[in-house]
Amino acid sequence: MTNDEEHDHVHDPDSASGLDLRALSALVDDELPEGERAALLERLAENPDAASRVAGYRAQKSALQALGVAAAHSAPQVVVLRPHRPWWRQAGMAACWLVAGAGFALALAPRLIGGGGTEPTFAQRADIAYAVYTPERRHPVEVAAAEEEHLVTWLSKRLNRPLSVPSLQEYGYTLVGGRLLPGEAGPAAQFMYENHLGARLTLYVTATPKGETAFRLFRDGNRRTFYWVSDEMGYALSGPISEGKLRTIAIDVCSELGGRPESWQ
Repeated sequence: MTNDEEHDHVHDPDSASGLDLRALSALVDDELPEGERAALLERLAENPDAASRVAGYRAQKSALQALGVAAAHSAPQVVVLRPHRPWWRQAGMAACWLVAGAGFALALAPRLIGGGGTEPTFAQRADIAYAVYTPERRHPVEVAAAEEEHLVTWLSKRLNRPLSVPSLQEYGYTLVGGRLLPGEAGPAAQFMYENHLGARLTLYVTATPKGETAFRLFRDGNRRTFYWVSDEMGYALSGPISEGKLRTIAIDVCSELGGRPESWQ
């Protein structure tokens, strides 16, 4: 790297909280070597701003792919070739967002539904972890469901609480596996589920101080997260499915894990 390149890299105004946007772009495009991708995912789990930006990139990519599919079925298009520039620097990308529509964009300001206040940090972290890890096809989890006993034992030890993995089979979701994540004041666990169409849900679990135990929802773009606190543990179920269905699943999960959701229904 030349001195000029190093200078541009260090002072790049587009950098996301110290993370190189080229690396984030390569992550979205699945172009990073195995070791670099694992290290970057670990850093993203600790960097909400960068994780939100990656979620936005993925939504942007999906929007462009959708536009490409639509174009393939429409009249022939005129393609103008221009000198290559990194896609994250192109001012014209803003137009792509407008054409793709708000349905493809992930809102980066979560909105609390029915809470009348600010969502707890663990619920925000759960939503970000969902956005970061569920798009992964090759490495969505650290420990696969085939090693469920080991997964539960390992995460229980790290969180210093006995954990269990609720079954979502009756809703058509099977366990993919899980991973260890950094929480606000200690470790957190994420369990991932998937249905036959490839849609995914995640259950985020972490220790949390005593507080209100109300069952609440907040949305971030097309993602929804129901969260609650039970016995000094915070739980958050995240997914892109309808609010009613996710609520039903979350209530069953809460009950299976020893909570008392009957007063919230």
